[in-house]
Amino acid sequence: MKSVGIIPARYASTRLPGKPLKDICGKPMIQHVYERAQKAKHLDEIIVATDDQRIIDVVKGFGGKAVLTSVNHPNGSSRAAEVVAKLDFELIINIQGDEPMIEPGMIDELTEVMIVEKNLDSATLCYRISEENFADENVVKVVRDRNDYALYFSRSLIPYPRNIEYQKVYEHIGIYAYRKSFLLRYSELEKTPLSETESLEQLKVLEHGFRMKVPETRFKYEALSIDTLEDLEKARQIMSGE
Repeated sequence: MKSVGIIPARYASTRLPGKPLKDICGKPMIQHVYERAQKAKHLDEIIVATDDQRIIDVVKGFGGKAVLTSVNHPNGSSRAAEVVAKLDFELIINIQGDEPMIEPGMIDELTEVMIVEKNLDSATLCYRISEENFADENVVKVVRDRNDYALYFSRSLIPYPRNIEYQKVYEHIGIYAYRKSFLLRYSELEKTPLSETESLEQLKVLEHGFRMKVPETRFKYEALSIDTLEDLEKARQIMSGE
């Protein structure tokens, strides 16, 4: 099964414009993401999908592959769909372009789930979190059924702890695996109310009646999404060993 890692990288971030090119310890952030993805065992190719020629030039400068896409995509999965539409890959791993410390093993976990469970259209990962993160709207929570399929994703705390002895809260990790046929179909689906309300693209999958597998990662989740200058400084400190 041929697999490709797609790294969507939009230049015009509202809170941190040009963030894929921000320097972290002597390298642009997009290079850190690319090099981490290269350590995954099951990807046959890695492609940066971007809307800006400056990112194309930087990626090619460090020896990576990048494709220029439309500026009108609503999310990373839509951008990935444009890139893979004419490529010969069955499995697409959508890797966030703003997580320079992504664990390569998580990429392999997702790939292996899709290889073993051939009936899956899509999958992502989760990680159990502690109470200090329950109220953070930037920590997206997921509840699952007994077979690890997503029931709902939310920025709010779920489940509500009416009986706290049963409560387990899981964070959704923003990396996705898709069959190519499903990704192309998904990208054409209409917007959905819950997805728009929560600003969570994965809810569109559930609202249209499809299922998404969400196994718990076996790795310690320490990835940091870079959305602000504060995030960028934190990443610099961590990655420099300070």
